[in-house]
Amino acid sequence: MTILFAVFLLSMLVITAVAIVRSSDLFAAVMLLGIFSLLMAANFFVLDAADVALTEAAVGAGISTVLFLGALALTAARERSRLGPPGLALVVSLVMAATVVYATFDKPALGDPNAPVHQHVAPWYLEQTPELIGIPNVVTAVLGSFRAYDTLGEVFVVFAAAIGVLFILSGDRPVSQVFRPKDAPSTRGLKHHLIPRIVGKLLIPFIFLFALYVQFHGEYGPGGGFQAGALMAAGVILYALLVGEGRALEALPEPLLKGMVAGGALLYLLVGVVCMLLGGNFLDYSVLAADAVFGQQLGIILIEAGVGIAVTGVLLCIFHAFAARDSGI
Repeated sequence: MTILFAVFLLSMLVITAVAIVRSSDLFAAVMLLGIFSLLMAANFFVLDAADVALTEAAVGAGISTVLFLGALALTAARERSRLGPPGLALVVSLVMAATVVYATFDKPALGDPNAPVHQHVAPWYLEQTPELIGIPNVVTAVLGSFRAYDTLGEVFVVFAAAIGVLFILSGDRPVSQVFRPKDAPSTRGLKHHLIPRIVGKLLIPFIFLFALYVQFHGEYGPGGGFQAGALMAAGVILYALLVGEGRALEALPEPLLKGMVAGGALLYLLVGVVCMLLGGNFLDYSVLAADAVFGQQLGIILIEAGVGIAVTGVLLCIFHAFAARDSGI
């Protein structure tokens, strides 16, 4: 049954991808991209990659769809007609597809215990995580502790991406004026549409509650700072769409959002510095408490909080920057 469902998902992914490429209506293409992301999330769940599935659903189907719609407001509604036959693009696509299919012939079977990935460092992580970290979610242990340097780099990549997007969307204005001025009229949003307003207001508290659950339950189940930050931003964006962007900026003003972007990354960095001041290595959380295992858990909670704060701030900054461009400011 699982194999049949996986084949069904793969077939739907191919059909949706072809529909996206063939669609000349950009709004329809954006909606199909959201459907594609939801199908990918379901596919990740089938493959037991729950953390990746949660990220794909929150970022791919949620935040990305809103940002694509914001970008769509700055361009035409339909794609321009092609100037010539897509011969070269078709050849490149076929060659790449054939290469990927050929590469899969040498792949181990799904779940094969003798696959190279299961014979390298994975057994060590599975054996040592309960002893060294004391949490059941090995993915969180790898990302937050064993691979903390890499995750720190990802946080600063997100931070740099936010700066780049704000510079691009600022146009001729200073970056400090990217957001809507306080004296500008608030956008109407969806507050005059009864059903979205009622359903949305019912959903927002549960979105925030689920985001907090994902943030602080990442040690025991799928989740963590990246997923929680995306969910929290999705709740705020939904609030902005329902009551207007101006109201959303009153709840989370521009200085606070910018402080979240920098403060989240700085919190992660400061945890590593504190570890060094206490006599350990950079991002070696075992020195944060008398019990080394509890220190590891405390360090993961702190750096995941920094990740969640930074991701929330970055996504909301980008959303408000798009909304300000849409208003012509």
